Amino acid sequence: MTDFASRRTIMVDTQVRPSDVTKFPIIDAMLTIPREAYMPDDKLDLAYVGAHVDLVPGRVVLDPRVLAKMLDALDLEPGDLALDIGPGLGYSTAVLARMTEAVVAVEEDPTLAKEAENILGQQGVDNAAVIEAPLTDGSAKHGPYDVICIQGAVQTLPGAIIDQLKEGGRIAAIFMDGALGECRIGRKVDGRMNWRMAFNATAPILSGFEAVPSFQF
Repeated sequence: MTDFASRRTIMVDTQVRPSDVTKFPIIDAMLTIPREAYMPDDKLDLAYVGAHVDLVPGRVVLDPRVLAKMLDALDLEPGDLALDIGPGLGYSTAVLARMTEAVVAVEEDPTLAKEAENILGQQGVDNAAVIEAPLTDGSAKHGPYDVICIQGAVQTLPGAIIDQLKEGGRIAAIFMDGALGECRIGRKVDGRMNWRMAFNATAPILSGFEAVPSFQF
């Protein structure tokens, strides 16, 4: 029988804390939430590795260190309403739900969306809702949101997503440029996004978030 609780502690002590993530709510969530519950059955042994875990083509569960640093940079508040884009089987949603007032998770893969809803229900996460919809659409009717967290990389962000962010709200996204990537935190000020680089990270680019090729003569 695998001792997942011990692996969870080791993950926090060797991957999260050494990455200068010290906020108690993040440490608490990652020590408490059983990451293995949100993994495909054939990937349970990978639940606590320090790397992305593949779900379906082009989609991953983000490396625990990357997710922790994103949440750290977002400066989450207990009263925040969060939008989780591309949660896969729901691990990121569960972590966000422990740290915020409520989470709306948008997942476009029907199988992943249904399974995420089931797992979150089984785990007693009652302040999160899974919406099956295109990732690029977000969920405007449940917004606007204090924070938006994107579980994969982007080259560009659709206006529909930015429109769902409250004034003063924050977005965390990994921007890819070729093989290089960086997590940026964007804050909406006077209706415009102001971005800052938070840390280096890479991930698969989510479908629909690719750069639109510029037309050249």
